[in-house]
Amino acid sequence: MAFCHNVHHLRHPGLWRGRAGALVGVCLACGLTLLPAGCTEIPRASKEQNNLSAMQKVSITITGRTSYTAYVADTDATRMLGLMNVTEADLSADYGMIFVFDRDEALSFWMRNTIIPLDIAYIRSDGTIVKTYTMQPLDESGYPSLQPARFALEVRGGQFRQWGISEGDRVEIPAALLYSGAGD
Repeated sequence: MAFCHNVHHLRHPGLWRGRAGALVGVCLACGLTLLPAGCTEIPRASKEQNNLSAMQKVSITITGRTSYTAYVADTDATRMLGLMNVTEADLSADYGMIFVFDRDEALSFWMRNTIIPLDIAYIRSDGTIVKTYTMQPLDESGYPSLQPARFALEVRGGQFRQWGISEGDRVEIPAALLYSGAGD
């Protein structure tokens, strides 16, 4: 079972399955963190952030609605930092970040060290949006996918409401993201 306390995002696939899942549930209830080898927790109020100019970008189209240029977060390191410490000046309205995982699984993100509101869409491998939220800056409560998802698209807060984007809408996922496994 993969579990990573991704500073910007909390991911817990299969959280409640088997003995390992029970252990994760107990640790979460007690406020403890489980980290796999090589996954480190960045302290609160960290100023670390992804170098957006060096990241791969793809075009993401939400069918019949709008398109975004999305930075690709497909490694543990880039997913861990996400859009932490990014300002509205750093992220124009037609840009976002797409988080890529190996398979559809239960996901949950949070907003530690994220200083602007963000919309998030959890997306299955077939391109269907299964859940959306507007996440508040610095909110460390979880925003769960509620259904398995392989991708999470984050954009500036309010964009999904502006374009009428919600559960059931379809996202055109670039083939390069569909057919390559997530890194690290």
